[in-house]
Amino acid sequence: MHFCQILNRDNIKVKVWERGAGPTLACGTGACAIHVAAYKLGLCNSPTIVTLPGGNLKIDWSKDDSEVMMTGNAKKVFSGSMLVN
Repeated sequence: MHFCQILNRDNIKVKVWERGAGPTLACGTGACAIHVAAYKLGLCNSPTIVTLPGGNLKIDWSKDDSEVMMTGNAKKVFSGSMLVN
């Protein structure tokens, strides 16, 4: 589930809640979907900066293109190990 706030035509703020996990830092697929929906409704420009707790993503899409382009930084947020019997 995504909670969105359109700050202006170039910026959308998003909080992500994933069932079973709770709040998460980001969701690239969701950010792209939010941008396309807002753009189709005439609420934002393309490209748009989507701000998530984990950082900013630049999303670019036009109705003439079949691709949504997402640009942003990748960060390591977890490491672990698992014992397998």
